[in-house]
Amino acid sequence: MNEMILLKLGEMVLKGLNRRSFEDRLQANLARRLHRFGQFRIYTRQSTTYVEPMDDSCDMAGAHEAVKQVFGVVGVSLARACEKDADAMLEAAKTYLGDRLRGASSFKVEARRADKSFPMTSIQLSQYVGGELHEAFPHLRADMHHPEVTIHLEVRDFAAYVHADPEPGAGGLPVGINGRAVALLSGGIDSPVASWMIAKRGVSLEMVHFFSYPYTSPEARDKVIELARLLTPWCGRLTVHVVPFTAIQEELRRSCPETLFTVVMRRFMMRIAGKVARRTGAKALVTGESLGQVASQTMEAMAATGAAAGPLPILRPCVGMDKEEIIRVARRIGTFETSILPYEDCCTVFTPRHPRLHPTLAEAEAAEAGLDIEGMVRAAVEGIERVQVAP
Repeated sequence: MNEMILLKLGEMVLKGLNRRSFEDRLQANLARRLHRFGQFRIYTRQSTTYVEPMDDSCDMAGAHEAVKQVFGVVGVSLARACEKDADAMLEAAKTYLGDRLRGASSFKVEARRADKSFPMTSIQLSQYVGGELHEAFPHLRADMHHPEVTIHLEVRDFAAYVHADPEPGAGGLPVGINGRAVALLSGGIDSPVASWMIAKRGVSLEMVHFFSYPYTSPEARDKVIELARLLTPWCGRLTVHVVPFTAIQEELRRSCPETLFTVVMRRFMMRIAGKVARRTGAKALVTGESLGQVASQTMEAMAATGAAAGPLPILRPCVGMDKEEIIRVARRIGTFETSILPYEDCCTVFTPRHPRLHPTLAEAEAAEAGLDIEGMVRAAVEGIERVQVAP
């Protein structure tokens, strides 16, 4: 039988009567992600999802790497299927995992008998295959606590499966199972991490970027598109809504008190992101704010900013993380090196020397009183450029 991929599911297995909808969403996400690697049969049985190549032309190495970035999966194993027979499993372990066993100094065998009609118990099967492997590879030492290689035998409905230690998956829930949100994507470190974290909770994303040419360069815009592209292996295809923000910032510079410039600017961002949310059917906004990290991220500033979003909730997955924690996640997901490229974003334009740390909502609304808010927002939304980003 051919090599295949076994995917262990995470918290999805704890779901009740709606568990099937989670499994169906995961299978659909896997099918889209794996399409470019060939034709695969994807199905779920007994808390395991099977990815089976339909022919020898499938790129198993590419598929193996891709499924590690699909949310909803906690463990990934390349496996060999064989008949539900102890000697067939032994032979598969010798041939399929022989190189691993020859290069190791210690091992153990773990068996799981999901098919209870199989005549041997899990312990009996482990002992039999383990003993025979020790005879075939006499240099190996049995180690039940800290083995260098663990051979897994799984006896399931359709076949038996032999594989070595699973690799970690992305965890979380399948993207799309918890609806859609609009993420504000700047060129910094925090917002890509926030987007990744909320996608991990099963949320599909629309991205909004505020572009202030000529104060920000085309390279800064390209950097943000690249950040979105780096997120697509985790989030799937993304649309980046590039908002022309120059006119709004210039008007705020002319009309608003300098100390309140940042909070009023962010209120306009929330209004525009809310318009995009209504257009795309999104039910929340996502930001990379971390409490106390900068002047605009005090509790008072976030309250004044959030009030402009109307009824939409604002999800802030980084709010309790410090910078080192955020950087650690950015390195893991591959966005850090792009985020630190020295191209400015619109939040650095017209930055006040002494921003108000604890603004009130009344102060923010008073600063906006003389502005044509609806007209400014409408002009920005009408000028949006939509960029489609794929893996």
